[in-house]
Amino acid sequence: MALEDILATVDGLSQDQLWRQPGGAPSVGFHLMHLAGSTDRLLTYARGETLSETQRALLNSERELRPPYPSLDVLLAGWREVVQNALRQIAETPESSLTEPRAVGRVKLPTTVIGALFHAAEHAQRHVGQIVATTTIIRGTEQ
Repeated sequence: MALEDILATVDGLSQDQLWRQPGGAPSVGFHLMHLAGSTDRLLTYARGETLSETQRALLNSERELRPPYPSLDVLLAGWREVVQNALRQIAETPESSLTEPRAVGRVKLPTTVIGALFHAAEHAQRHVGQIVATTTIIRGTEQ
């Protein structure tokens, strides 16, 4: 649903609209970038793995956004890939592993496999809502 909602919402956004920050709010582009990165990171923690150098670099780029900004096509391709990987990982996760302990982030916050998976879904929906709201504001101010 998160993928479908985003595709329907951001269709036709220009590069300027994608990176606009109405009232200082984070841009749609930021939310798309963060959505893909955070979901990928949470899935990594659910597998009991640590972040790769590439994942750490992407996290840093989310924190310090600088031009040139990625295009909508690039961001959507990244989100599609993360969603496909998530669906595959969830399908392959044995039910017996769901209560196994996991640690999240540098501070090793305690959770379980199902906790990390649930948080990935919950966090994704939060950012989808922000993308929908921000896109609505951007489109509404141009009428």
